[in-house]
Amino acid sequence: MVMLRGRVGGTGDAFNLGEASLTRCAVRLGGTLGVGYVLGRDRRKAELVALFDALLQDEQRHPAWMREVVEPLRERQQRERGAASRAAASSRVDFFTMVRGEA
Repeated sequence: MVMLRGRVGGTGDAFNLGEASLTRCAVRLGGTLGVGYVLGRDRRKAELVALFDALLQDEQRHPAWMREVVEPLRERQQRERGAASRAAASSRVDFFTMVRGEA
């Protein structure tokens, strides 16, 4: 479990918002230790995060992993965020106030 912290108005005093479950995994791959933390109880996801952490620490294979795995995932994430943003923007409503008379 981890304590989630918040701030009043995003910048004010900190307060304890609540607790969340966290899954942690450590993987030793050769002489490299990879560590992964994920919110929730997804053991396989934490294991994969730790495995990729260990794999990305290999200086010789790092560029290939970045090119073949990380960059395509980053691009996919950007496309999905863009699509979600466009969908939200299409339903945007602009509110305005009309003033009657002069004050």
